[in-house]
Amino acid sequence: MAKHARKHKRSWRADERAIRRNLLPAFGQRRAADVRAVNVEAVLTQIMEREAPMMANRVFALVRRIYSFGLKHATAREQFGLVANPCAGVSAPAKERARDRVLDEGELRSLWKALDAEDTATAAIFRLCLLTAQRSGEVMGMRRAEVNVSEAMWTIPAERSKNGLAHRVPLSDAALAIVTAALAAHDSPWLFPSTSTTGHRVKTEKAMRRLRRAMGVEGWRAHDTRRSAASHMAKLGVQRLVLGRILNHQEPGVTKVYDRYGYDREKRQALDAWARRLHAIVTGEAAAKVVPLRSA
Repeated sequence: MAKHARKHKRSWRADERAIRRNLLPAFGQRRAADVRAVNVEAVLTQIMEREAPMMANRVFALVRRIYSFGLKHATAREQFGLVANPCAGVSAPAKERARDRVLDEGELRSLWKALDAEDTATAAIFRLCLLTAQRSGEVMGMRRAEVNVSEAMWTIPAERSKNGLAHRVPLSDAALAIVTAALAAHDSPWLFPSTSTTGHRVKTEKAMRRLRRAMGVEGWRAHDTRRSAASHMAKLGVQRLVLGRILNHQEPGVTKVYDRYGYDREKRQALDAWARRLHAIVTGEAAAKVVPLRSA
């Protein structure tokens, strides 16, 4: 973690969580050199049985990378007696596929209704993911210090954003109401504190399984709320440039060097329009007209 992941990967925290949750329980009492392919396959099978195929692939890649890193360094080879990578001959447990799942209006309505049966924090997390089009990890990790209630603005700091750039997210009235309720519910520095450990919530797998069953819809995951929000905003006429700013995508090319405008006004207009549209959908008013947004 110190010599590779934290230096070269913005997702090192996800690696750390995967190590704690999946690898230490299985291998924590073993010598590194004693881990075999059959042991790796057993861990991957357990993850697959949790209906988390992409996580199984991530853990497989993580184990392979840990051993590859160790085998490249003489000190590690000698200290731990490493002679081979236990992932050699083991295949990724799940087939990787491009994600293009977008929840349609009926599925959005079913999801919103299904969230009524979840605990308050879980419902708030998924609804904020939909309303803000931000990543579930960023929503779960929200801190009090990141929210300016008077300005209805959430600022994700650079160290928490995937591309390393600070990101301002305007909060619609609906999103602000959820955030305000979370702030008032406790005095934790996190909006969604963990119920079992220190820190904030980091998992959605169990909730996802319950929601899929309640909705009767398989084949979608938490990240699809972000893609769905973006796709429905595009239908409202939100320009791709503004969508990119809402999603905090980094622009290619030279233009990004000169364009320092924050697009807060355009982002707020788009997210407010999306909040109104989502309200119409989930309340059964889906026949309401889609009014295209005017170009700025």
